[in-house]
Amino acid sequence: MLATINVSQFSVFIALFIIVIGIGLYSGHWRSGDMESVDEWGLGGRKFGGFVTWFLQGGSIYTTYSFVAIPALIFGTGALGFYAMPYLVIAYIFGYIVLPPLWDHAKARGHVTVADIVKDNMGSKVPAILVAFTGIIATMPYVALQVYGIQVCISEIGIPLTASLWAAFIVLAVVTYVSGLRAAALIAIAKDFLIWTTVIVALIYIPMQLGGYHHIFAHLPTSSTVLPKNLWLGYSTLALGSGLALFVYPHSTTGTLSASSRRAVEHNSVLLPIYTLMLGMLALLGYMALVANVHPSTRFASNIAVPGLFEKIFPAPFAGFALAAIAIGALVPASVMAIAAANLFTRNIYKELFGDKLSSSAETHVSKIASLFVKFGGVAFIVFASSKYVVNFQLAGGVWIVQILPMVVIPIFFTWVNMKSAVLGWAAGMGWGTYILITDHFNSSLHKLDLFGHHLDVYTAIPALLINLIITLGGSLLVRVFTPSKQLVSA
Repeated sequence: MLATINVSQFSVFIALFIIVIGIGLYSGHWRSGDMESVDEWGLGGRKFGGFVTWFLQGGSIYTTYSFVAIPALIFGTGALGFYAMPYLVIAYIFGYIVLPPLWDHAKARGHVTVADIVKDNMGSKVPAILVAFTGIIATMPYVALQVYGIQVCISEIGIPLTASLWAAFIVLAVVTYVSGLRAAALIAIAKDFLIWTTVIVALIYIPMQLGGYHHIFAHLPTSSTVLPKNLWLGYSTLALGSGLALFVYPHSTTGTLSASSRRAVEHNSVLLPIYTLMLGMLALLGYMALVANVHPSTRFASNIAVPGLFEKIFPAPFAGFALAAIAIGALVPASVMAIAAANLFTRNIYKELFGDKLSSSAETHVSKIASLFVKFGGVAFIVFASSKYVVNFQLAGGVWIVQILPMVVIPIFFTWVNMKSAVLGWAAGMGWGTYILITDHFNSSLHKLDLFGHHLDVYTAIPALLINLIITLGGSLLVRVFTPSKQLVSA
């Protein structure tokens, strides 16, 4: 093993990781609060202003998905991977409309999770339990994506695969368990320094080594730079479905609910698109890896594109710096995701079914334990649902999480949504979406639909959501039409 490790690269990588772990462990004492309280451990005491919220949200949204998965998709398939750019435009418009009223509701009622809000709005614990269950299930492949990113980077410096996987798990588990959301917030600031440094250096240094941008694009095949007509619908639906899903993920709503004011949430929604510039820059690295003749690996396939590019082009010490930046960039969202999913389990499943009188400290303890199981679920997803393109982990989660959108978002603006119709809509959307994912073996998030003799590649989340919306809204309208007005008022 020692013979495969580049000492200078390894030393830089480990030094940066030790610093970041130290920051994470210290963060429990930052802005002092009772870490036995779920409000403090899971939401940072709702004390984060616009500055910290921006870093936290950016850190939890721009993940291994941005640093590894999207460049890998561009490396392997070409222009299809650029769907991530319009996806974020859609997501931020959606977030600006939906997140401030969600924050208002949670702050006024002391809610910790989005399922708390659903229970309040729909007057029943049933949809809240379903929202919590969906959030946990959808988060696991997203956590898997982050653990995978850390694993790729640790493996790239020469540590064996199994050891790299469990090293990634242990680092993530310790930091999250001890310091909760505060750790993610402070590490997010350090992560941004590392990532922006890496991206800026990469966009200057790598093209210099490859003969300049003109040379790079001149040597790309047309099939890589032009989106084929048969993928236009797939591209559009990937962007739309991902955009609608982003801000109903537990980690996104947790980042929102931790803000200190509605104004911080609004400002955050306006300023987050700055990060999209970074995503566009990172996406170009997929093309650079192609021109640099980086080869897919036996274990990681095309997902090795960016780590392999850094390993091949950068001097060893800076390659260690860049790989550490990617791994640390995965640590932040994985922490937030595990915390958010654990809070859903504790408050909206365990507490509803088994422990209604659970004390605050006991609730926090259960959340901490649950966060470990969420991470185990992520590791299991890597082991049993490996994919040529790791972006499919996140897209599979999107198929599931978007099914809670009718229960989370519509009741904020329209009080006439019927609970039973929403539950049936959720069941239909989840059932169809899951069936298609299993049929496709989680290897693709684009499903071929036969419609009036045409074969269409569509992101699985969109037809599943349409089924859900038709049943939810159609059923709610029928109930409204056929229920006497007196009963509606009393309800």
